[in-house]
Amino acid sequence: MMEMLRLYVSYPFVRYALIVGVLIALCSSLLGVTLVLKRFSFIGDGLSHVAFGAIAIASVLNVSNEMMLVLPVTVACAILLLKTGQNAKSQGDAAIAMLSVGALALGYLLLNIFSASANLTGDVCSTLFGSTSILTLTQGEVWLCAVLSVMVIAIFLLFYNRIFAVTFDENFAKATGLHADAYNLMIAVITAVIIVLAMNLVGSLLISALVIFPALSAMRVFKNFKAVTLCAAVLSVCCALLGLLVSILAGTPVGSTIVAVDIAAFALFAVLGFVLKRMQR
Repeated sequence: MMEMLRLYVSYPFVRYALIVGVLIALCSSLLGVTLVLKRFSFIGDGLSHVAFGAIAIASVLNVSNEMMLVLPVTVACAILLLKTGQNAKSQGDAAIAMLSVGALALGYLLLNIFSASANLTGDVCSTLFGSTSILTLTQGEVWLCAVLSVMVIAIFLLFYNRIFAVTFDENFAKATGLHADAYNLMIAVITAVIIVLAMNLVGSLLISALVIFPALSAMRVFKNFKAVTLCAAVLSVCCALLGLLVSILAGTPVGSTIVAVDIAAFALFAVLGFVLKRMQR
């Protein structure tokens, strides 16, 4: 197995997949803790369905570089979702549900009516659940992902204290003069970028797992925000790396394998948290 693994890693496309997978997992986990604590976990689910709809439009229009259309559309919908969620007549969960179902339905409808693909079912399935396209990334796509990921990480580290304040007590943050709405907008835009980057890795239906599971796993053991964030980041990277390697060696679907590893990690941390709680009594 080690010889086979060494052989696979010697190929550039495998190294590209590992780099992109690790970067996406790291970015997802950093924002995941904030989204879970703000009870906005399923924003990833809603935006991923928007990205699916944008991909359908790009496919119908024969746009060669889907990212040029999908990224701005998803970011725009993230802003719209934030503004709609603040409306008393349409709270966050309802806004996500409307956007999620609507974009998914319209995207599939457009593909059925206008798509010229001979394998529509396969294309839709790979977009929803992830595909082997993570193993066919070009060097340019890897660089784009790396640059966007570094920007996300840098923004998170630079505004860490403000994100912390907005996460735990938004009203108090506003009272101290912090522009909470601006930072909420920043979080929504960064989340949209991460969602678009993660589409090739786990598919639109499984993206929320990258956001939710590492954060919830870390919360089973740690209670401090910084500790939870660090633990979630390390755990997410390890799970993504292990999931990718298992997928490559066993020939299993990339996205589903990574999510399965995340679920196993959550179960392990849940048991560990229970044991630690019993020991403290």
